[in-house]
Amino acid sequence: MTFTPHPLPEPAARLLAEVGAPARLVAHLELVHDVAVRLLDRLADACPDLAVDREAVLFGAATHDIGKALHRHELTGPGSAHEPDGHRLLREHGVAERLARFARTHADWHAPGIGVEDLLVGLADKIWKARRAADLEDLVAARIAAASGRERWAAFLILDDILDALAADADARLAYQNAHPVD
Repeated sequence: MTFTPHPLPEPAARLLAEVGAPARLVAHLELVHDVAVRLLDRLADACPDLAVDREAVLFGAATHDIGKALHRHELTGPGSAHEPDGHRLLREHGVAERLARFARTHADWHAPGIGVEDLLVGLADKIWKARRAADLEDLVAARIAAASGRERWAAFLILDDILDALAADADARLAYQNAHPVD
């Protein structure tokens, strides 16, 4: 099966080219962006009262790991130096804070001021490879419950169904990413 992700937003694709992002990083960002598109579409259908800045989520998903262009060892191993450095890199390239913040917030769900958009970028960054993060999912379910007036357990069931459907393509996404060289 050939997997073709949604194209990256043009400003994000341009930035990745400007910073010399390696093919593996670009592929990863394409995949997380693709999952974010699908996640937002399904959430809009299931919970139209959930107010989300779609542009911000999609740009954030497309650039959240841009700092790995500077910390290439984090493409294949652990590390978080890419988070503050990615944020700085985006700001140095003139990206507004409302869009640059995802480079530093995509893995920090409990920091003050975290919005639903930050949570959704983090969620897309997990579910693209079928990784579930219970604490993150609980935070998103709480936002869905608050926006929709549903009980929290009912909001979680909606989210769980969406995430299960998105996780089903994880093998194809992993194969797509792995077909791209790290350098």
